[in-house]
Amino acid sequence: MVTMHPFIIFRPLNAAQAGTTLLEVLVSLLILSIGLLGLAGLQSRLQIAEMESYQRAQALILLNDMANRISANRHAAFSYITPVPLGVGIDCPSAGTLRQTIDAHEWCNALQGAGEVSGTSRVGVMLGGKGCVEFIGNNEYMITVAWQGIAPVSAPPTSVSCGKDAYDGSPSCNNDLCRRAVTTIVRVGMQKQVDDGS
Repeated sequence: MVTMHPFIIFRPLNAAQAGTTLLEVLVSLLILSIGLLGLAGLQSRLQIAEMESYQRAQALILLNDMANRISANRHAAFSYITPVPLGVGIDCPSAGTLRQTIDAHEWCNALQGAGEVSGTSRVGVMLGGKGCVEFIGNNEYMITVAWQGIAPVSAPPTSVSCGKDAYDGSPSCNNDLCRRAVTTIVRVGMQKQVDDGS
């Protein structure tokens, strides 16, 4: 014969177990808050990395722009050499009438961010963008675009002098640790006249 108990009797918690649920909730909140702080730090680092990536992409576009300008006007390539870095912090050279002076003027304005304007400020490119063209011999020209990074990393090689010591404004950015630079080499070969015998 089966007997059924119509009522289940719950016993009250004893004094040793009182408050353990509240303690478990507090520990869970502590773990959750630590996780959220880690997520906020990750988000901050991702924004810095995104800005660095955007600036590098802009620098590569400007680097390619000047390389194409020199290649298109290779007979006057030597006149593209910049005695001082073009870009932020200097007055751009006048456009003039020669192709190379027009190119230098337009490249300088692009380095200063003329592609996008907010009010009267040019905000179109990298922070503190500077550009240099150097003759390195054997009909080769090194084009460099330098800018200020957000956080310190390693300095560019000493062979890249464009913008050197220009971005050492804060204690964490000394010794060129905030300077970023991309370079390319343009080799200019002169076309030879072919004598067709006529």
